[in-house]
Parts: sequence; C-alpha cells; structure tokens
Amino acid sequence: MGTQRDAHGIALDEKMELKVWPAIGTDNCGMTGYLNNYKMKILLLGEYSNVHATLARGLRVLGHEVTVASNGDFWKNYPRDIDLDRKVGKWGGVGLMAKICTVMPRLVGYDVVQLINPMFVELKAQRNMALYRLLRLMNKNIVMGAYGMDYYWVNGCCERKFLRYSDFNIGDVLRNDNDALREKRDWIGTEKERLNRYIAEDADAIVAGLYEYYACYKPLFTRKTCFIPYPIEMPHDKGIKQIENGILNIFVGINKQRSQYKGTDIMLEAAKEVVNRFPDRTRLVVAESVPFDEYKKMIDSADVLLDQLYSYTPSMNTLLAMSKGIVCVGGGERENYEIINEQHLRPIVNVEPTYQSVVHELQQLVTDHQRVMRLKHESMEYVEKHHEYVKVAKEYESVYKILKHNNKANFN
Repeated sequence: MGTQRDAHGIALDEKMELKVWPAIGTDNCGMTGYLNNYKMKILLLGEYSNVHATLARGLRVLGHEVTVASNGDFWKNYPRDIDLDRKVGKWGGVGLMAKICTVMPRLVGYDVVQLINPMFVELKAQRNMALYRLLRLMNKNIVMGAYGMDYYWVNGCCERKFLRYSDFNIGDVLRNDNDALREKRDWIGTEKERLNRYIAEDADAIVAGLYEYYACYKPLFTRKTCFIPYPIEMPHDKGIKQIENGILNIFVGINKQRSQYKGTDIMLEAAKEVVNRFPDRTRLVVAESVPFDEYKKMIDSADVLLDQLYSYTPSMNTLLAMSKGIVCVGGGERENYEIINEQHLRPIVNVEPTYQSVVHELQQLVTDHQRVMRLKHESMEYVEKHHEYVKVAKEYESVYKILKHNNKANFN
C-alpha cells in the first residue's frame, strides 16, 4: 500500500523524526556575498515579543530606513514608530480602521514590507486581506514572517504531527486543553485559514524565526522559505551575576491568557515543588502579564528562567534572559542546535513536556551551582554568537536584497 499524503503532498506518517535543512555557515538563506551598499526603505508591520522592534534597530545600524508599525504586542507595549493599537470597546475596530486610513500614506512606497503574521493588525481576517492587497499594490516586495500562531502551524501539528511534541500534540495524541481547541476553531476552516493560505502563496519570501516554524513551512513552500534566528540586543554590561548567599533565584513569566497553552502552569507548579523541597536554597519570582520594561527589570535578579514547556527552541523572552547570563529550563532539543550549526555549546536545560521532568532538572540545578555558573557563561556566549541583533539584521538584509534584485526568492 502506498504512502498516504495530505493535500500538499506531505507524507502523513512523517511524525517523530524531523528532517533538518542545514544552515550554511551563519547565513541560513545561503546568500553570503550577494550584498551591496544600497540603502533600502523597509516597513516592519506588526509585532511579536519585540522581534520587529529589535530587527529595526539592527537594520538602522546597517544604514537602512526602517519603520515599525504595530500595536506594541498588546500590554507588552514594545516600541514602534506608528501606533496601531486597538482600543477596547464596541467601536475599537472602527477606530483602528480610521487610524489605518490616516496613516496609510506612511505605509506605501517601501522596497520591502514584512508582516509579523497573516493577522498583522487587530482586525478581522477579511479586513487584513483588504489591507494586504493594498500593501501589495503600493509596495515592491512582501515578506511573511512565520513566527507564531497561524493556519499552517495549527494544521501541521494536528494533522501531520511532524514534531514529537508541540502546542497541539504529544506524539500521536492531540492536546484538548481549552487554548489548543480555541486556536483550532480560530484557524481551521475559517477566514483566517483563507487569509494565511493566500498570503503564503502570494508573498515573495517566508522567513521562519524558530526551527519548528521552519520545519512546518519548508516542505510546503520550499523555494521561498528560509530560517533566520531571532535578533537580540546584547546588554552593555556583560558581567555574569553570581549566585548570592547560596540561593538560586528562579523566575517564571506568565501570560495569563496563554499559561496553559504554553505549559507555564505546569512549570510554575514544578518550581513551587522544588522551592518547597529547598526553601533555604531557592527563591521564586513570578511576573504575570507585565509590560516589557518592567519585565526586563524583574528578570535581572534571576539565575534560572522557566519558559516554553512545549517548544524545541528558546523564544525571544528566553533569549533575552540568556543574553544576561540567565540559565533557561525549557526548549533545547537537538534540532535547535543543528539548524544553527552549533556543535559545542549546550546552554539550555532541555526538559520533556512533563511536570516530573521539570522538577528533576530544576532540582539538579539547585544542587549543582558549579554547573549553573558554567551554563550562565554558555548562555551569554550562545546568544552573542547566533542572535546578536546586527548580525541577524545582516541576514535579513541579504534576503531583502535578493528580493530587490530578483523579485522572487529561491532558497533551495
């Protein structure tokens, strides 16, 4: 009997082992050397976890004219040049549409427009579609970011199950928590699915920021998909915080709306258990849905961060912590290191997506401060090597310049 395949021709039994498309040096899109000094006009539209704000700073260092237009990622309130925040209330959508109409002259005439997601403004999918078509007409090239929740991610995790575990599956078993079920209802068989399919097909390139999203999109859009790591601005003070008075400070950041979905609820309970076992050797700090500036101050006192239970890879918040010499307990699977061609550094304390695994690994850190200090140094070295924001901006620059000269990407 032949191999069963889905509508995109992807084998349905492609589940537990993932193919990794190797990085080419530090230029994962394979375009080193194809640069010139041409200054580009770039619009970064939408925001997730400070990705676009940080990328903008790196691109400006390289001499480009960059505009960030976003809602600041809701309560996180990341910096932007054009505010597209939607006010709460009955008339919030109308107000945002009026705001977009007002700023529309500032959203045209760019060499590149990069979208953070198919749903790049806080309006219904149909409104995003109409705005996308206007942007397509009035700008030269469109790049779609594969940075988070969308139709291809939900469908891939639920149908192909191409990851051993994810936000939606543990092996062959689908998760049935409220958040996972809500996202499936939101993206499968809806206008959001239609929007995502249209933009993915129409965009000139797709850039994935994590291994998981790259593995999701690459088999479906092979020629136009590439991987570029998330950008992180290293702190000016590169000193490593010592463990003070023999007490390990454990930090958990909670988004109240996504705690169960991201596994933070499990990680928090595991941290409480370890603190109960070692009350004189640990301290727990919890930040719940705080603005980014406050979050950065709170995390400075941490030795260990718990984040992203169901992820293979570190998120922006995790990488920010690692850049400060804070040890991450979370996603650090082998695929994370393979895609960036990292042969030696292993700073992330990888855990299985279970309460017991988190308790075990965290307890090992509490009882081995020498290991904690080694991982602190490795964490900072890892981020500077692979995620430094100007270095990452150069990789985006190379993608944009390929589009500028050729109009279409080819990342085979």
